[in-house]
Amino acid sequence: MPISPLGPEALYRTCRPEDFGFASTAELPAGPEVIGQGRAEDAIKFGIGMWRKGYNVYVVGAAGMGRRALVHRYLEEGAAERPVPNDWCYVNCFDDETTPRAISLPPGRGAELRDGMDRLMDDLGAALHAAFESEEYQQRRQVVQESGREREETALQELQERARKESIAVMRTPNGFAFAPLKDGEVLSPKDFQAIPEEDQQRMQQAVQTFQEELQRILRLLPKRLRELREELRKLNREVAEYAMADAVGQLTERFKDVPVAVEWIEAARADLVAQIESVFLESAAGEEGQGTPGAKLPDLLDDRRYGVNVLVDHAGTEGAPIVYEDNPHYQGLVGEVEQIAQMGTLVTDFNLIKAGALHRANGGFLVIEARKLLQQTFAWDGLKRALSAAEIRIESAGKALGLMATVSLEPEPIPLDVKVILVGEPELYYMLQAYDPDFAELFKVTADFDDRVVRDRDNTLKFAELLGSLARREETLPLDTASVCRVIEHSARLAGDAERLSTHLQPITDLLREADFWAREDGSDLIRLEHIQRAIDAQIRRTDRIRERIQEEILRGTIRVETSGSAVGQINGLAVLQVGGFSFGKPNRISARVWVGKGEVIDIEREVELGGPLHSKGMMILSGFLGARYAREYLLSLSASLVFEQSYGGVDGDSASSAELYALLSAIAEVPIRQDFAVTGSVDQMGRVQPIGGVNEKIEGFFDICAARGLTGHQGVLIPDTNIQHLMLRADVVQAVRDGRFSIFAVDHIDRGIEILTGLPAGEPDERGDFPEGTFNRRVTDRLSRLTERRQAFHRRADLEERHD
Repeated sequence: MPISPLGPEALYRTCRPEDFGFASTAELPAGPEVIGQGRAEDAIKFGIGMWRKGYNVYVVGAAGMGRRALVHRYLEEGAAERPVPNDWCYVNCFDDETTPRAISLPPGRGAELRDGMDRLMDDLGAALHAAFESEEYQQRRQVVQESGREREETALQELQERARKESIAVMRTPNGFAFAPLKDGEVLSPKDFQAIPEEDQQRMQQAVQTFQEELQRILRLLPKRLRELREELRKLNREVAEYAMADAVGQLTERFKDVPVAVEWIEAARADLVAQIESVFLESAAGEEGQGTPGAKLPDLLDDRRYGVNVLVDHAGTEGAPIVYEDNPHYQGLVGEVEQIAQMGTLVTDFNLIKAGALHRANGGFLVIEARKLLQQTFAWDGLKRALSAAEIRIESAGKALGLMATVSLEPEPIPLDVKVILVGEPELYYMLQAYDPDFAELFKVTADFDDRVVRDRDNTLKFAELLGSLARREETLPLDTASVCRVIEHSARLAGDAERLSTHLQPITDLLREADFWAREDGSDLIRLEHIQRAIDAQIRRTDRIRERIQEEILRGTIRVETSGSAVGQINGLAVLQVGGFSFGKPNRISARVWVGKGEVIDIEREVELGGPLHSKGMMILSGFLGARYAREYLLSLSASLVFEQSYGGVDGDSASSAELYALLSAIAEVPIRQDFAVTGSVDQMGRVQPIGGVNEKIEGFFDICAARGLTGHQGVLIPDTNIQHLMLRADVVQAVRDGRFSIFAVDHIDRGIEILTGLPAGEPDERGDFPEGTFNRRVTDRLSRLTERRQAFHRRADLEERHD
């Protein structure tokens, strides 16, 4: 039966304004952030509620689908149900200053502890200064120092008295102590000493030796006495310091009596300050009176940096769990870092220079990261995985974390991690991580998969209208009237490439509303109307279609050869889709086939020169399978053939041209011309069934534009697979041309139906023996193949005779 072209009603599914009960979107209630994402919403709600290790969420979907808006809504609901997490602070570890201590306090208490310690240092400055500069302390210190000197002087005086009785003088010299003989209370000169009797000389010398030994014993006791003096001064300083600090420290510990860890550290700070006072003030223990007074040392001891509190995370005023969006997820931005400052040409650091990362801020709550940005940062992905696996945040340089370097720096105490991470990314990244990172499935057990399109039914259409109203209010555009809403819905179906579906990519729709609002305001309109939507669509195409215009120009000038009239053997117009940026358009390509006697090979020239991709090669092999199974079941194919995309200088991939290639090949075999005023798209299987392809709207419009530019004759048209009818959302000018009978679109389900349209001959059905009727196209194919076989056999017979003759 003859095939009729598609009617205009099959080429475009309209949205009727009368199906809606509103005049403009201003009357509509607030719509959802997205539509048709029930699967993703259930996954997000589950992931947020499932607070167990490894149940982090990967949100799969292309940009512009409303992923973050939907995630944020459910995060706000989940965060409100969770408690406010504790503050985290880093403080000095007085036993080892290279390992700062992390302490956790109830929300808001971290800043309170910091401010309390700052005031405490200020108060202690005055209190300690008053205590150590007081007259009482000076007197007690003097008493301790004088008691030490008195013990030393008493021992020396006793030695001097005993020596004097033995007529020996003990004298202080710049080099120490010296002994000299006395007579009548006067020191004897060496000459006078030689004048006294020998017996007296020996007695005096023996006495001097005895007193020297006793002096050495006294001097050996001095370090011990000095240590005793130091210990007495240490006790005095400790007593005075603790007394001076008792009231201020007691008040601070009383404020934090409900936070044992804070009280413990405050006491450790007090003990360290006392120890500092003990040790530093001892340098004046053996000094002269009035030198090295302790009060002068206090400003150095009361160091805010040593006794300060570095509040890493402050949740004062926070309600519920934190939600952190990290837009720059580099390694240090996630796990924190220890900064350094330059002093005297040297880089130094301390616990006050520890900075929080996104994991610290989100701890106890939720962290949202763009997967692409995360994977683009060096070491960031490994750092995040390490933190999630260990359930702790360890601040260290990336090089040290990976064992690439070893530097002396701070090693802050790790902080326990309890966070829910939500990665938002494209499907390609998700499948890549699933395939190549074994840790990914363990750490991100929940997948929220966004669908890129939804069914275009009445319910979703109404939701889409409400969504447009919400977008208009959010973007502060004019409301849309009903006709413009219908046009946007139709445009969304075109973006989905399916008349029965709507695209869920909201970014193009949002951009369209903004631009239509611009044109509406230019016209002074109070609503966005149909003409404003159409003008915005046309303007978007106009800004991006330079390449399409250039290709069409070259076709019309004959530089690129595409026929739109007449007929030819072994030549056909195939259709391809090109994409430049975000704009897709159809491009006709001339496909040619040549046939000669051979051994059953179909040569794909594109593959031979490595311009054909694997899908194109697959289509060629399917074509060969169909040819052999249909026409050469009883004998070997005795032909060779070549197929090529003419004037194609780039790569060719995909199998959507395989039906066109088969038509060209069959035409070359049968030597039957096929119409050049038709273009063909569709893939083919080994049984000859025509299969659907993508980009059908763009392909039809690409050939239509060439025909329209040369003049529509009423005989031009396009062949598409019948399964692509549901995808048709063609431009208005194409639909009108079909309505006027100036252009035709045929939908075929089998190669035979396409052959009949392209050649005007019946395809023919095989009889019981497999023979095709006379006058049919398929009979011409089999006849030509038979002749090729006879020629090949004759050639082989002649070759055999010549070989035997030789």
